Amino acid sequence: MDLDKLWTDLTTELLGGLASYRSRVAELDVREKADNTLLTEADLAIEEMLISRIRSVDPEARVLAEESGSGTWRPGLDEEPERIWVIDPIDGTAEFVRPQSVEFCSVVCLLERREPVAALIVAPELATGRKPIVVLASRADETITVNGLPAAYNKASARVASLTRSAQSAVPPHETAMAEAGYALKTRTTSQTLDMLRTALDLTDLAEDAPRFDLFYRPRQKVWDGLAGLCLGEIVGLMSTDVNAIRHLPVPMETLAQPEPTFASTVMGRPEAVKWFVELVRDSPTGTPKSS
Repeated sequence: MDLDKLWTDLTTELLGGLASYRSRVAELDVREKADNTLLTEADLAIEEMLISRIRSVDPEARVLAEESGSGTWRPGLDEEPERIWVIDPIDGTAEFVRPQSVEFCSVVCLLERREPVAALIVAPELATGRKPIVVLASRADETITVNGLPAAYNKASARVASLTRSAQSAVPPHETAMAEAGYALKTRTTSQTLDMLRTALDLTDLAEDAPRFDLFYRPRQKVWDGLAGLCLGEIVGLMSTDVNAIRHLPVPMETLAQPEPTFASTVMGRPEAVKWFVELVRDSPTGTPKSS
């Protein structure tokens, strides 16, 4: 299987397809799903294209796809394929339908033996001037490229955290404690993949005012929103766990077999920040945060 050619072909089709739908975004059929997230005809068409292209190089591909397009698959607990493809046709659909927003992307992640080993992230308007940012990650080669060049890893502490949650939810105690400890917090949900990307990589040379996160946290994270980000984190050397300090990887079959595969929680970032945050959440609401 020529993975490099697949990534190249998918990137070309994604950039063209997403641009076409964005050019007439006001005309798109937009529906609200049971979980209050949005679904458009663009999500379904992009998903169908991704599945078709993947199966052109991997005819027996097992594909975990977010939307209701053809080819969606869920494993039985007694079934464990060697290779699983996980796709999110548009991560950040609510941002995609807002003409002024650039916080959306398409995501493909390849699992082997339930470990994320390669990923493609295409954010067609994220760079300055609404130019594309295309990220390729390979754990086999331990490489990440951004627009064809070696990625800049996010190494310096920024004391900024992505703690995305629904706008209707109450402010949890750990948010207050983090703010008191000097963290700037992003709580509005956009694309989780892009926030995880900016936890792993420094995009400031490509995107003006691009945030750099020390920490990403999301309760009840769907796997297609998180696996590409976890792939990046593994390459960069970040720590990823749940709030009980249990690693996600390899992904349990029990998780993949859910009707809507979901991690109970995801915490990813600099190891010292993750350890501090896990302790903070464990001790909330009475615990006193320590300096990270």
